[in-house]
Amino acid sequence: MSKAIEVRNPRTGKFDYVILPPPPKLLSQQCHRLRRGQIIWQKLGIEGRIAALKAWKQAILSDRTQLIEALVSDTGRLSTSVTEVDSFISSIDKWCNLAPQLIQGTAKNTSIPFIALQQMAVPYPLIGVISPWNFPLLLSTIDTIPALLAGCAVIVKPSEITPRFVAPLMTTINTIPQLREVLNFVEGAGQTGADLIEDVDLICFTGSVETGRLVAESAAQKFIPAFLELGGKDPAIVLESADLDLATSAILWGSVVNSGQSCLSIERIYVAESIFEEFYHQLVTKAHELKLAYPTIESGEIGPIICEKQAAIINDHLQDAVSKGAVIHCGGKVEELGGGWWCRPTVMTEVDHSMKVMTEETFGPIMPIMPFANIEEAINLANDSIYGLSAAIFSESEELALEIGMQIDVGAISINDAGLTAIMHEGEKNSFKFSGLGGSRMGKAAFKRFMRKKAFLIKTNTDKDPWWFNNED
Repeated sequence: MSKAIEVRNPRTGKFDYVILPPPPKLLSQQCHRLRRGQIIWQKLGIEGRIAALKAWKQAILSDRTQLIEALVSDTGRLSTSVTEVDSFISSIDKWCNLAPQLIQGTAKNTSIPFIALQQMAVPYPLIGVISPWNFPLLLSTIDTIPALLAGCAVIVKPSEITPRFVAPLMTTINTIPQLREVLNFVEGAGQTGADLIEDVDLICFTGSVETGRLVAESAAQKFIPAFLELGGKDPAIVLESADLDLATSAILWGSVVNSGQSCLSIERIYVAESIFEEFYHQLVTKAHELKLAYPTIESGEIGPIICEKQAAIINDHLQDAVSKGAVIHCGGKVEELGGGWWCRPTVMTEVDHSMKVMTEETFGPIMPIMPFANIEEAINLANDSIYGLSAAIFSESEELALEIGMQIDVGAISINDAGLTAIMHEGEKNSFKFSGLGGSRMGKAAFKRFMRKKAFLIKTNTDKDPWWFNNED
């Protein structure tokens, strides 16, 4: 019998929700059920699958309020939860519009006159998705929706830290007969995720490098593809010619959105020496204007730290930095308020790469700033990391920003803004270094990951003997 897991409320600190992970045998049975459903789902064709997802969208719109309320309880935040639900709904429309053109087969002649080639792609039968706690709904469905439209069945294991949204979402799924046979969400912790890998044909994982490595090893033993979106320590480079008002506003947003609990957060800032003081003074002034969403959820913009373990990590990074000489200009500590953990936007100077706050993923609203003497030093500092997810560059010259960006070892670079991959998903990119593994989650490639290519080589002449019989030495 699986042991029940108590779930903590991030605003109150109380354990007010319980989930019960499925025993391995039951999980395996659920996977077999989805496999059977996938056969019919694939035969529906793309138009049938689009119709089912559009019906699902209508069901979600009808239960939108309940879904938002569940996410608010999961994360302790309001506006971001509303945005998360609406972005999820928009992604259904986006993929329904794109899918028909991405699923077409091709036929053509080849370099050998009597052989024609037909190519088509077939879906992996069952996709497993293991998603994190920082954007519970969005990151559990970012891979799910294109996989479904590709013709796959999908089983999702969200984080045990933020599982409340699953119940209202499953209610919407169960109203669509075709969809409930190929899509299921299961609650559980790490062991449930490990068990899930044993029964799927492809795994998508979003989370830490440590767990991602275990997922990759398990997938390799199963000989199945693994697409991993892991941690980040995103740098921002601010050149002397940058618009400081723009740069400080963009970097502030990129550092504190979702209280810094985002893989695309700006976590280290490198500023040209000549503008360093002016930059950090502006940033401090703007950071002071942001308030905690406490005592009410409408009181401010900065929500609680969702995961209690993460609050301890943030505090450890702050203490480590101060002990090594860092100067804090605002914020600077994790506070317990009303039972929840909170961290105000924190600007730090006198930092260096001996400090955890400059090298390890902090996942909080922390803005450590270092000056650089020249562009070469800025590039070296930005690349001095095991991570390679994304970055930001601020410069009056777009050409120079692009030139610098070519030398930064990350997959996505925002020019004169920060975190643009949060709002624009068309740019295909890969995660560099320990930030991930596998194909792009962005652009059309995100759909094609879920299909395997087949080639039909068709002999078109009437010779009965194989062509090589007629060849002479």
